[in-house]
Amino acid sequence: MSNALFEDSPAKGLICRNCNATYDLVAQHACWQCFGPLEVDYDQAELAKVTREQIEAGPQNIWRYAPLLPVGVHPEDRVSLNPGLTPLIDAKNLAKALGMRQLWVKDDSANPTHSFKDRVVSTAVSAAKKLGFDRFACASTGNLANSVAAHAARAGVPSIVFIPHDLEPGKIVQSAIYGGQLIAVQGSYDDVNRLCSELTETDDFETTAFVNVNIRPYYAEGSKTLGYEVAEQLGWRLPEQVVVPMASGELLTKIHKAFEESAEIGLVEPGKVRVFGAQSAGCSPIADAYAEGTDVITPVKPTGIAKSLNIGDPAAGPYAIEACRSTGGGMAKVTDDEIREGVRLLAATTGVFAETAGGVVVATLRKLLESGQLDPEAETVIYNTGEGLKTLDAVSSLVGPTHTVKPSLKAAKEAGLLES
Repeated sequence: MSNALFEDSPAKGLICRNCNATYDLVAQHACWQCFGPLEVDYDQAELAKVTREQIEAGPQNIWRYAPLLPVGVHPEDRVSLNPGLTPLIDAKNLAKALGMRQLWVKDDSANPTHSFKDRVVSTAVSAAKKLGFDRFACASTGNLANSVAAHAARAGVPSIVFIPHDLEPGKIVQSAIYGGQLIAVQGSYDDVNRLCSELTETDDFETTAFVNVNIRPYYAEGSKTLGYEVAEQLGWRLPEQVVVPMASGELLTKIHKAFEESAEIGLVEPGKVRVFGAQSAGCSPIADAYAEGTDVITPVKPTGIAKSLNIGDPAAGPYAIEACRSTGGGMAKVTDDEIREGVRLLAATTGVFAETAGGVVVATLRKLLESGQLDPEAETVIYNTGEGLKTLDAVSSLVGPTHTVKPSLKAAKEAGLLES
C-alpha cells in the first residue's frame, strides 16, 4: 500500500546504504538488518527518461526537478514554500582576492526562510503528507526549525520543533514567529536529536513527522537539487571543484550524488567533480577522521560560533569522507577567527552576507588553496547555505560605523570626508 502512494514517482523503495537491504516507501530511516541508514532507491529507467527540456519547462523552483525526486510530480501533492533557483554568483572580486581563475557562489540565503533547509523540508513534508502524518517536527540547530515551522504555517498543519537552548537569538525568534510549538532543550544538538528519536517511538508522536528522523530518507533527497541547479545554471555542465559545509555530512553526499546522477542519465557530459568539505574547528569530527585516514567518526562536544554546523555525532560522516576521497577532493577545518574573516571577505567582495556556515566555507576555501589541495585554475563553486542576519552576534564586534559625525559640513570635513 505504501508504494502505491508514490505510484507516479521514480522512487521504487528504500535501500540500506550499508547492506543494500530493500524496503517499501514507508516512514523508516534505519535498516532492520544492520541498523545502517536508508536512502531512496530509484528506477533508473524512469530517471533516464528525464530531459533538459522537461526540466527547463518546469516551475521556477525545486519542483522543476520533481521527476528526479521521490515526491512532487503532481503540484497538488506538494507542501512547499517553493524554494530553489537561488543565485549562482560570478564571484570575480573574491576570485581575484584569492588568486583563482573562476569562482562561483551558490547563494541559498535567497530561499524563503533564508537557508538551504527549505529544499529538504519541502521534500520531507510533501512525503509526510503522502504517508498520512498530521504534524511536522524536527530536531534542529536553527535553520531547519525555521523552515519546518514556516512550512507548517503555510500548510495549516501543527508543528513542534526542538532546538538547543543556546541558539542564536535570530533563529529562535524566526522559529517562534510562525506560531507552532518551540521546545528549547537544555543540551547540545545531539541531545536534542536523541530526544526526538525517542519521541518517535511513543504513542503521542505516532502521527508526527520528524523530517530528519522518521522520514529522513525523503528529507535528504531535497539536497540533491543544489547539485542539479548548479549544473543547469552553468549551462548543463559540471564544475571542476566544489566546497560544501558539513554538519551531518549529508548535504555534501547528496550534492555529490546529484552530480553523478546528472551524468548517468545524460543531463550533463560525464566528468569528475572534486568535492571538498568544510568544518569549524569547534566541531570537526568528519574533517578530523579524514585527516587521520579513517572513516570512523569519533563524536565530539561542539563548541564555536558556527552553531548551524554543530553536530558532534554526524550520521553521514563516513559517506562524506568517501565522496571526498573518491573524487580526489579533501577536507579542512577553520577557527572562529578564520570564520569571521570568511564572512567579512565574502560580504566585501560579493555583496553576500553569509551566516557563520558560509564563513566556514570561504575560510576553508582559502586554507585549501594555501595548502595546494585545491586548484586555483579549476572552475570552483562554493555553497553559502544561510543568511548572515541570523548570526549577527558572531561578527557584530568586528564592524560598525567608520565615522560618527555631527550633522554639519564642518564636522564632515574634520572627519576627513571632504577634501581640504
